[in-house]
Amino acid sequence: LILMATSSPTIFPPLSLTLLFTFLLSLSTHLTPSLSSSSSLSFVYGGCSQLQYSPEDAAYATNLHSLLTALLNSATYSSYNHFTVVGSSPSAAVHGLYQCRGDLPMPECAACVSHSASRLAGLCPGTCGGALQLVGCFLKYDNESFFGVEDKALLFKKCGPPPAGAVQEMMAARDAVLDGLVSGPGEYRVGGSREVQGMAQCVGDLSTGQCRDCVGEAVKQVKMACGNGASGDVYLGKCYVRYTLPGGRSYFNSNNGK
Repeated sequence: LILMATSSPTIFPPLSLTLLFTFLLSLSTHLTPSLSSSSSLSFVYGGCSQLQYSPEDAAYATNLHSLLTALLNSATYSSYNHFTVVGSSPSAAVHGLYQCRGDLPMPECAACVSHSASRLAGLCPGTCGGALQLVGCFLKYDNESFFGVEDKALLFKKCGPPPAGAVQEMMAARDAVLDGLVSGPGEYRVGGSREVQGMAQCVGDLSTGQCRDCVGEAVKQVKMACGNGASGDVYLGKCYVRYTLPGGRSYFNSNNGK
């Protein structure tokens, strides 16, 4: 086996079948009160490839196991990484990555990725691809390389009820914070004022320009979907945006002082 962790995508010839993901959305209409250690494992969405590998395909199964092991090991010291494991032929290659929320301490990141891998094993047995988004981390693997590829498909959205008080002023403050997230630096972006908290994060394989485009689309979608909602979450394929008004959720881990 050849295990690669690269800063640039490692591309292999794709299989002829396109993987189609069916996403299982959380049905809960109640918003999480905080993002503490326990809630970082809360389910957001998950999905599986319709393409399955045969039980006799030992090469792919072995490569997938090696990939997940590499991802789990990496999550003990890094909040993001991606790997490609290559077998005896390009069709046996498997690509995967994880991304932890930017404010999670490393022990929580490792626990989140480990929990994601366990849940994906039950959610997507025998499939060539799978993805799982928890509140605290994202994990994805596939038989086709997706590194560095933009994905702005809407996968999940959730909105809160209108706030009490001066709605127009609160929405103006919300829009200002959200717009600031679009031009913010780095993959993990936070902003806020007395009226509103906001958070955005891109998956680490995106370029600066791709991240800006993705967050911009997520901001557009959350404004459109949630209107005057006191809180809102929008998850796209490679980024997400969340906001809350006074009395809503606290987005930040209490251990890091934010």
